[in-house]
Amino acid sequence: MFFFDPTYLLFMLPAFILMSITSWYVRHAYEKWSQVRASSGLTGAQAAQQLVSRAVYSGFEGGAQLQNVRVLGVGGQLTDHYDPRDKTLYLSPTVANTPSVAAVAVAAHELGHAMQDAEGYLPLRFRSALVPMVNIGSNLGWILILAGLFLRWLDLAWLGVLFFAGGAVFALATLPVEFNASARAKAMLAQSGIIRTEEEAHGVNQVLNAAALTYVAALVTAVLQVLYYVFLLGGLGRRRD
Repeated sequence: MFFFDPTYLLFMLPAFILMSITSWYVRHAYEKWSQVRASSGLTGAQAAQQLVSRAVYSGFEGGAQLQNVRVLGVGGQLTDHYDPRDKTLYLSPTVANTPSVAAVAVAAHELGHAMQDAEGYLPLRFRSALVPMVNIGSNLGWILILAGLFLRWLDLAWLGVLFFAGGAVFALATLPVEFNASARAKAMLAQSGIIRTEEEAHGVNQVLNAAALTYVAALVTAVLQVLYYVFLLGGLGRRRD
């Protein structure tokens, strides 16, 4: 919105750099380990199905709920996700159909989210509860900030910043959810024997750690945006006084 404000660029340049580096690292890690065949020979979809069956019969707290989890394909690249509404693991073609280290790592990570959902993992429930607030706040925040600046009513603009800050809270709440899903994935792949060598374990770590950095970058970006508006409105308030 204030992209041509030099101060905005000053605040956001670190975020732009971090996002660019993170994006490159994710692509590099994924492409590298997509070329390395998993010694188990399982595709991402097969690994997910095997891990679901293993969790159901291993005494896992949410095992009964996992019986209802489906594994389906979805178009695109790196569009993999778990949807708690229909209890479905959606895997992109290169993950679902490729027997690579990267594929089984991504599939296991998404199954980690299904396990969180099945056992009622508190950070996941908290993040899900934030979604309606963030969806409303991200749109309403811009409107209130603009209206407050246009009407010279700074209290209204500050209210917009408060709504807008919901995105930063959501980004912060996302970190433990994603880190936990990756930790579950690493443990499941090692314990199940889907990943069998140190090289494969290193590849899984690299792929999932790279993905985790994207959420750190998103948090940094959201916080810096909020700080910019705080700086902007704080300066306007001082000049008005």
